[in-house]
Amino acid sequence: MSHPGTLVLIMAVAVLAPLLAYGLGRWIRVPLVIFEIVLGILIGPDLLGWVQEERVIDTLADLGLCMLIFLAGYEIEFAAVRGDTLRRSMWAWVVSLALGLGLAFALSGADADKSFVIGTALTSTALGTILPILRDSGDLHGRFGTVVMAFGAVGEFGPVIAMALLLGGSGPGESAVLLVGFAAVTAAAVFWALRPRPPWFSHVIAATLHSSGQFAVRFVMLLLAAMLALAYAFGLDSLLGAFAAGMLTRLFLQGAAPDSGEEILGRVEAMGFGFLVPLFFVVTGVEFDLASLLDGGRALALLPVFLLLFLVVRGLPVYLLAPRDQGRSERAALSLYSSTCLPLVVAITTIGLEERVVEAGEAAALVGAAMISVLAFPLLALRLRTARGQARVPEGASPGYESW
Repeated sequence: MSHPGTLVLIMAVAVLAPLLAYGLGRWIRVPLVIFEIVLGILIGPDLLGWVQEERVIDTLADLGLCMLIFLAGYEIEFAAVRGDTLRRSMWAWVVSLALGLGLAFALSGADADKSFVIGTALTSTALGTILPILRDSGDLHGRFGTVVMAFGAVGEFGPVIAMALLLGGSGPGESAVLLVGFAAVTAAAVFWALRPRPPWFSHVIAATLHSSGQFAVRFVMLLLAAMLALAYAFGLDSLLGAFAAGMLTRLFLQGAAPDSGEEILGRVEAMGFGFLVPLFFVVTGVEFDLASLLDGGRALALLPVFLLLFLVVRGLPVYLLAPRDQGRSERAALSLYSSTCLPLVVAITTIGLEERVVEAGEAAALVGAAMISVLAFPLLALRLRTARGQARVPEGASPGYESW
């Protein structure tokens, strides 16, 4: 199918996905991303064959991935996750990384490059997926929600840093030097973002917010493009630049447009969740190697193994290092939430496939296990919380685009 026809079909799937999520939401909460990927698989070459891989569509999907990581960076509120809780979450992730790399090294037959991809993927947390669930259950702004936010934030930020160090084109030592340089420039940008803006700047934002000028939205896009270019200049993965841009944008909007920051973000999210991000996930489904997963061989056997490893590598350290004021049920729910992953698993396996480090079947098994984690782990955590009377069950809330 040609580029226009392919794009029309992909966007038709993107429109159908929230309708299915809304309809099914009356009985069970299924994150929207699951529908996007599954429908992508359905129209992909392994099933209906309506869509094939195309360069233009792949480029748009790459932009969608960058927007996805950008919005993940924006979601992190470091002011709320500090002190002992932040230290424990960082140590939990470090232990997860060491455990993940060690198990992946044994699983891959001592293949170092493959171990970096698999091990890093096992340490991620889909914070954007679990935040809406915490919000609906009334946990988001309580102590438990703060703890989940801390462990989830590090579970998003840590793998991005690890990708830059372990999966970059340079050696770990050279990548570390480049990462320090990138961090120094980013710190300077943060210092600039925290400085008060001149009165004319805020005036232009307000004057153009409801016009075709859209100065603030264009400026946010400039920040994203600049950080992507900076990451490229330092030889680092573009996802690191996208993540840094998201954090930088939060600081910038808090200082430059405190009254209209949410509205500006809403317009950026409209571009992301309305077009680029669903396109990325649908294309992920199109490129999902279902045939390799279902051939009855090693890939299919790896799927439950990876699902278990998400709990062991990510969930176990979180359970052991959770703050002392969290009881056993809170620790168990925290472990389940922290083991929920998908977006970064997709990103990491995509890089692994592009670099020809992992096989298609292994990548499919990782993504498939991550999809099951999104379906099962938050539901189990929520049931555990409600059984203890610590949270309420969402009343018919259907997952929105924020559930990626």
